Amino acid sequence: MTSASTRVIGLMSGTSHDAIDAAAADIRVEGDTLVVTPLGLISVPYAPELRSAISAALPPARTSVDEVCRLDTRIGQAFADVAARALDELCDGRADLIVSHGQTLYHWVEDGRVEGTLQLGQPAWIAEKTGLTVVADLRSRDVAAGGQGAPLVSIIDALWLAGGSAAAVNLGGIANATLVSPSADPIAFDTGPANALIDAVVTEHTLGAERFDADGALAAAGTVDEALLERLLDEDYYALPAPKSTGKELFHLGYLAPFLAGHETPGIHDLVATLTALTARTVADAVRGADRVIVAGGGTHNPVLMGMLRAELPHADVVTSDTLGLPSAAKEALAFAVLGFLTVNGQTGTLPSCTGARHASVLGAIVPGESLPERVLTGPPRRLRFER
Repeated sequence: MTSASTRVIGLMSGTSHDAIDAAAADIRVEGDTLVVTPLGLISVPYAPELRSAISAALPPARTSVDEVCRLDTRIGQAFADVAARALDELCDGRADLIVSHGQTLYHWVEDGRVEGTLQLGQPAWIAEKTGLTVVADLRSRDVAAGGQGAPLVSIIDALWLAGGSAAAVNLGGIANATLVSPSADPIAFDTGPANALIDAVVTEHTLGAERFDADGALAAAGTVDEALLERLLDEDYYALPAPKSTGKELFHLGYLAPFLAGHETPGIHDLVATLTALTARTVADAVRGADRVIVAGGGTHNPVLMGMLRAELPHADVVTSDTLGLPSAAKEALAFAVLGFLTVNGQTGTLPSCTGARHASVLGAIVPGESLPERVLTGPPRRLRFER
């Protein structure tokens, strides 16, 4: 039996905190399968002043309660503006639900256990501007159940790749991986930095004129410093067992100082090449043995990073998610759209084997709009398919 489709807008800003992504999709139910038809993506950069305020509040910097309040409002208003644009530009003015990840300000981890997580961007502003129901604060319930609250995209990967053997990787500020096998429960975890350290050194080197290594040009002009790479690979986080999660609380510009102290500091090209190799190695180590590695996120646009990853995994088929019908730039926003769809249908959105929680949970807080979306799921889905 096929249900009528529910039109959902997913809003996401990742650990790079450079822009707000809005991806729209029609989601319908065919038996035990969710069928997701992407409708497009818009990506709207944060206003420079707001991006600077977010950067100034991120760890290891210290901030104040009044600044957190201001950021919660200003980010919420920015998300509302992008939601309204997506409603108009991607959805012809009609949607049933908005799902907002918000902007992560802090992910509190102690001794491998997540004690709390904070995403800013007050969803009431989105509901007020659009009149639509909003699902937000999706990570906290999993944390309360003893989980990492990340990577939440793992349930989407597991449904999408069900029955096969593959690894799904997202290369944002932080990299995460989901490993799926027909003979075992899926596992997922943050592997370490994807673009976070690269972006940090590029931003510092250019005094903010550039914020990432466009097309991998800096890395391509450099040589990997093998001694520095080996020191970086000694980071304790990489040896921790899954499930695990991390963020810019660990992998920020100041993190590099102890690894460079007492050694000749490489030039910017060699440093970026080395950090790119670090990302490729740690991701490859996390998924080594998988026959197929499906990559999404901003890092897919860096040909040097993708080339290094393929070189690290010579026996695997390393492809972008675009080849399987899932736009790589939109993956995380679409994933949160699906998570919110599960929430308003009363279905769980986590896999304990992936997040380490005691049990699966229905995620998020619901801010009602003018009407609530109609429930169309009578039980948990078993598969997910992306349709062009």
